[in-house]
Amino acid sequence: MLYKFNSQEAADVIMLKLNAEEVLQIIGKPASPTGIITVEQVPAAVAALKAEVQRREAMGQPQAASDERSPQDEVDEAKARTDLVTLRQRVTPVIELLGGSAAAGKDVVWGV
Repeated sequence: MLYKFNSQEAADVIMLKLNAEEVLQIIGKPASPTGIITVEQVPAAVAALKAEVQRREAMGQPQAASDERSPQDEVDEAKARTDLVTLRQRVTPVIELLGGSAAAGKDVVWGV
């Protein structure tokens, strides 16, 4: 399934479900089939995306194993090792869409 983020001001951004849901989680939105990011919410959404990119880039290598690791931690770590596209590369079009739309006073909506 695909998610399409669009506004009246900028080109659409189309993402695979897994990646779009990750973006929505980072900005604090539910991964629902449709939704909206209002102009007022854009600064916080952009800040959250940029902060997460910086956090992940600062981590660099996967963290050493600990006794408190969950099975999900292992799945996340394996995914990170095989991921060829970085979060920065994934969210840059979304950040550009959000910024351009907000500058024009337009909301961003998404749908599946």
